[in-house]
Amino acid sequence: MRVIVRLFAGLRERAGTEVLELDDIPAELDIGGLKRLLAERHPEWGSLESVRGVIRECYVPDSTPLDPDQEVALLPPVSGGAPEGEDEALEIGLFEISSEPLRQQAAWDRVVHSSCGAVVVFTGTTREHNRGQEVVRLDYEAYGAMARSEMAEIFRACSERYGPPSRSEGDPGELRLRMLVLHRTGSVAVGEASVIVAVASPHRDAAFAAARFLIDELKTRVPLWKKEIYADGQHWVGERS
Repeated sequence: MRVIVRLFAGLRERAGTEVLELDDIPAELDIGGLKRLLAERHPEWGSLESVRGVIRECYVPDSTPLDPDQEVALLPPVSGGAPEGEDEALEIGLFEISSEPLRQQAAWDRVVHSSCGAVVVFTGTTREHNRGQEVVRLDYEAYGAMARSEMAEIFRACSERYGPPSRSEGDPGELRLRMLVLHRTGSVAVGEASVIVAVASPHRDAAFAAARFLIDELKTRVPLWKKEIYADGQHWVGERS
């Protein structure tokens, strides 16, 4: 089976190429199996455990099966830097696009921290009526690469505006904001979440303000589009969601 693999950032540099065309992939392989196969063939690339698979600009779980002639992107950790783990990534700001359902409690669990006295979680859901019509569902599209880059800038601005002073050697100070933004792509049914913004902060005022800033800036700047589907028609909502 043939598969095309696109590589990015440090992974691309270690591989010495940005595109691999593999003609000898076993049938019925999934993303996780592809990562293990590449790690066996190219141990010089290092561990691929934290690398995530992307198909059609959407993150997909490792259990996602590959089709013949599938194009897959393998992305190292993103969102503003190269954090060693999720704790560091959340302090920078972590943005994820997913075709899978979003869970509010899971977002809360990821940002909560013993040094933070406040957690604010905003969830945007599909409502059943808009523009005087009954909404069947929303369809979302994203320009993934640009969306992640734009969110990195938004996280940076949010930290500068609402975060405590940066920690320095000998003066650890307060923990910075912990920020997580999740957005759906594909079809989102009535009542389902299309976006979740979760912020933890030492103080409640900063948590509320940061969460509001992130959702407002996302809707203004990030290339995410939504189409409302009605029983008898459809409508693109503006140019961005």
